Amino acid sequence: MATLADRVYDNGLTVLDTEANRVDICSAEPTTYAAATSTNTLGNATGISISAPADGDTSGRKVTLSAVSGASVTGTGTATHFAITDTSNSRLLATGSLSSSQAVTSGNTFSLTAVDIEIPDPA
Repeated sequence: MATLADRVYDNGLTVLDTEANRVDICSAEPTTYAAATSTNTLGNATGISISAPADGDTSGRKVTLSAVSGASVTGTGTATHFAITDTSNSRLLATGSLSSSQAVTSGNTFSLTAVDIEIPDPA
């Protein structure tokens, strides 16, 4: 069976911990930085906090995006996904589905619960 040392996982996940500085709520799952921060964005929060790598819930390793509250909604629509980006280098780092879609209106605020991003051990 294949194995990977925690260090291998941690070096990949550390990019999120050290480079990510913005999370957007999006109307569709973005596949590029521009889609995450312009085309599909309905709102964003900057100055986000992502934990250092730790043991995953079931296996592997994970990082956790801390809960976000009072973030600005900048568009009107239905938020279905989140996107984590590095705005300094214009990089899309991670995306995922929201636990449930949410209708949002420009000028309001949004909140997100903490989100785990996990790389499981190989099968």
